[in-house]
Amino acid sequence: MGPDGKHPRVLRELSRPLSVIFAQSWRLGQVLEDWRKENVTPVFKTGEKEEPGNYRPVSLTSVPGKVMEQLILEPISRHMKDKKLLRSNQHGFTKGSQA
Repeated sequence: MGPDGKHPRVLRELSRPLSVIFAQSWRLGQVLEDWRKENVTPVFKTGEKEEPGNYRPVSLTSVPGKVMEQLILEPISRHMKDKKLLRSNQHGFTKGSQA
């Protein structure tokens, strides 16, 4: 569950209303504020637990926000690739790219 406290199964019940919200959000170019909230939690990596550097921050966001992110990722990524807006050294976390 994300910071909104909603279980992902709730999405199944709300798929129709959420699709309306997603469409309106896309048209307006805005995302609901609650969907942008996050809880950053430290997760232990390795080493001594007393050492703060041995933790990495993990951001927990709302489930609808994650779904919205995945819906807009593909068209934006495709646009960036089609228009050649990224240089080879800017691939970062793009799918199928290697350093």
